[in-house]
Amino acid sequence: MNIHSTAIIDPTAEIGEDVEIGAYSVIGAHCVVGSGSRIGPHVILEENTLLGKECQVRSGAVLGGPPQDLKFKGERSYVRIGDRNLIREYVTIHRATGEEQATQIGDDNLIMAYVHVGHNCILGSHAMISSYVGLSGHITVEDGVVMGGMVGVHQFVRIGKLAMLGGYSKVVQDVPPFMLADGRPADVLDLNVRGLRRAGIGPATRASLRHAYKLLYRSNLNVSQALEVIEEEIEPNPDLDYLVEFIKRIHDGSSGRQDDRPRK
Repeated sequence: MNIHSTAIIDPTAEIGEDVEIGAYSVIGAHCVVGSGSRIGPHVILEENTLLGKECQVRSGAVLGGPPQDLKFKGERSYVRIGDRNLIREYVTIHRATGEEQATQIGDDNLIMAYVHVGHNCILGSHAMISSYVGLSGHITVEDGVVMGGMVGVHQFVRIGKLAMLGGYSKVVQDVPPFMLADGRPADVLDLNVRGLRRAGIGPATRASLRHAYKLLYRSNLNVSQALEVIEEEIEPNPDLDYLVEFIKRIHDGSSGRQDDRPRK
């Protein structure tokens, strides 16, 4: 380990092998820093922050701060971060609201400078979140999502896998998987063909998703009618099935957000 003499490590923290911790960084109570991780200067890990292996956390980041939520009453909650994440300068990731609940980050993500990840968010793996993105509470970002700079996302929104959001977008409803969205409010503009190719999605599946996109967003059919035609006309495959089920679930929620269940 290479821990700077000015760093402060709580005695309950667990520090893995071959960890570097820079000047004036603070590792709080009951934190875990996985082996091979690199923590820069002036980084704060507040209580109950669990950082995986081979992560990099750059200057000024604050991980595990209490949630900005009036429902939070000091209960024990967590931030759980996976392996090989690159967390850039001044990122903030807050603990969850709710006893034993967690804000969760997967593996192999790039989270650029000044991003905020709010309480109870779930971020998958292999995502790229550009600078100044703001994620409100209870947001789910699935695997492989790319978000441009200064995107703002409403609470309880779900962003489907391999979706791409243009910079400055205002996202108030779910973004289906595989789609390219942009605008204020964000709207689906096209299929994320480049993202699909990078993810190794083959031509036949891309063609089926293209057909589905045209039925959903470029035809005179409403959503229910488009889904019926998709199921009748397009040969099923796992990615197409996932898109269809995602869109069906949106209607189980409120205001275009499948995870925002109607209040009773």
